[in-house]
Amino acid sequence: MQEIAIALHGGAGTLINGEMTPEKEKEYKNVLSLALKKGYKVLEKKGNATDAVQTAVIVMENSDLFNAGKGSVFTADGTHEMEAAIMDGKTRQSGAVALVTGVKNPILLARAVMDKSQHVFLAGEGAINFAEELKLDFAKPEYFYNELRYQQWQKIKDSEKFQLDHSAIKNSKMGTVGCVALDSSGNLAAATSTGGMTNKKVGRLGDSGIAGAGNYANNKTCAVSCTGSGEYFIRGVVAYDVSCLIEMKGLSLEEATQEVIQKRILEIGGDGGLVAIDTQANISMQFNTEGMYRACKTSKGVEHIAIYQD
Repeated sequence: MQEIAIALHGGAGTLINGEMTPEKEKEYKNVLSLALKKGYKVLEKKGNATDAVQTAVIVMENSDLFNAGKGSVFTADGTHEMEAAIMDGKTRQSGAVALVTGVKNPILLARAVMDKSQHVFLAGEGAINFAEELKLDFAKPEYFYNELRYQQWQKIKDSEKFQLDHSAIKNSKMGTVGCVALDSSGNLAAATSTGGMTNKKVGRLGDSGIAGAGNYANNKTCAVSCTGSGEYFIRGVVAYDVSCLIEMKGLSLEEATQEVIQKRILEIGGDGGLVAIDTQANISMQFNTEGMYRACKTSKGVEHIAIYQD
């Protein structure tokens, strides 16, 4: 019998355990649990992996606890520019969007690019126009406003500095969200969504929307969703690197993710983490920071929700 499994993340970063209140930790875990539950339910009903990862990511996009959708950070101009990607491991079809403003759930727009266009990646005005054509839900700027994100931005606005949402201000960690899944037909999928970096230059692109960098799925190997210092994940082609090590060197999923996150990305100065899954329902939730919001569940009875190093 084919196993089913799902894993998700809400960002990796520098987390100060003593500054995380029990109440706040519970809030984070509740959202992770809800995303896990809804995504896994799709798989239980013999739905496909692509629908499952999309479902889980929407839950996290709709929470202002994470830097995606509703909780997206501010650009240097005080706006929100979001990006997202989704990929089907069976067909290797992929859809991605970037420089998106006002779209309530960027992951739905990425899915539409994959399913309803001849393209892989749409950005800026073209992506927004496509969302309008499809009558996707839009939200006003105040929907995306978050006081904590605003204060983060205020501290570094009018400077050349920018920061990952999980660095510098260590007690205000929120992050990119993502999910990988294996369905009952043995197919894999990955989805990733983010608001990017606080005070980033308008027009900056991270790894989340780039197939092979922050998001990748291939039934021959694995599905991967990344979170961390996007510029480095792009340079390291991190998500594909994991897949390539499995396909070309015969590494296991755990060996490949360890090699990439604990060695290769660190060697070029990057930090962060990822969640990954293979067709045998093996899961890896690898990170080189103090913690990563993460959760997983399998039909083998495994269920795990965590923030800090175990």
